[in-house]
Amino acid sequence: MHKVSAIKTVRSNNLISRLKEQKWLFVLMLPAFIATLLFSYGPMFGLYMAFTNYQPGGESFFRQFFHAEFVGFRWFEYFFTTGDFYRVMRNTLATSLLTLLFGFPAPIILALVLNEARQGFFKRFVQTVSYLPHFISWVIAANIVITLLASDGMLNNILVLLGIVDDPIAFLQNGPLFWWIIALSNMWKEMGFSAIMYLAAISSINPELYEAARVDGASRFKQMWHITLPALRPTIVILAILAVGGILNAGFEQQYLLQNNTVLEYSEVIDIYAYKYGLQNSMFSYGAAVGMFKSVVAFILVVIVNRISRKVNDQALF
Repeated sequence: MHKVSAIKTVRSNNLISRLKEQKWLFVLMLPAFIATLLFSYGPMFGLYMAFTNYQPGGESFFRQFFHAEFVGFRWFEYFFTTGDFYRVMRNTLATSLLTLLFGFPAPIILALVLNEARQGFFKRFVQTVSYLPHFISWVIAANIVITLLASDGMLNNILVLLGIVDDPIAFLQNGPLFWWIIALSNMWKEMGFSAIMYLAAISSINPELYEAARVDGASRFKQMWHITLPALRPTIVILAILAVGGILNAGFEQQYLLQNNTVLEYSEVIDIYAYKYGLQNSMFSYGAAVGMFKSVVAFILVVIVNRISRKVNDQALF
């Protein structure tokens, strides 16, 4: 008994001494911890609105908020039974899957190609050009896309000039094409910036591995296949888990800015739907329920993919 008590005392003293040694690290973490509490966990109390029938009135916000009628899962049932559910989920999943299909492998390929480039000026030029779209707001990027894909835009002029089509294609008036435009424009905007993480991972590979492979007669493709790609696997797995978790985050800005009346049937994703009903139509509780549904699905997907990754690759996010 005395021995167990002595062990606990030693462990407690060790913990206190470690906390004292790392006190300045905790001080450095404090602003991030406070910011996370305030801006990430603090707003979560608003999720209560999804279970009430909140109607803004003349009274104070908190009084109106906490005294609103409790309706349970009624808003969720309304979302699932309304005819909008199928359409919104179809648009969200189609846009997200196409974005994942094009947007996820593109930075990996770009990083591999840049790593193999031997011309320093060309490499830096391509890197700079590919990074720039990330720093352009979607307002400007959407105008570039609209101008490029207009009936008298550069793409249609090239297609007509080469004789591929006789008449200009109405890209932005075609519903199913809208999903592809969103996916490809998102890939163009984020590909270069996302490649930074893979380039950073590549830079940490031991150069002696490449030298040993060259001595063994391995070509550059085999070096990339057997050394570079396996070294990138942990980064790819982590980013893949995060990407699958955000599969219902089809985006808001690009859809909202690129849509027009002819493609509304295909452009309304879950975020635009929540905004439209939650803010524009003042159905705050319904908008909160739709947003909460998206968050819960994303959380479940992250947990499932994380477990699968742990079993298959022995690598996981948590």
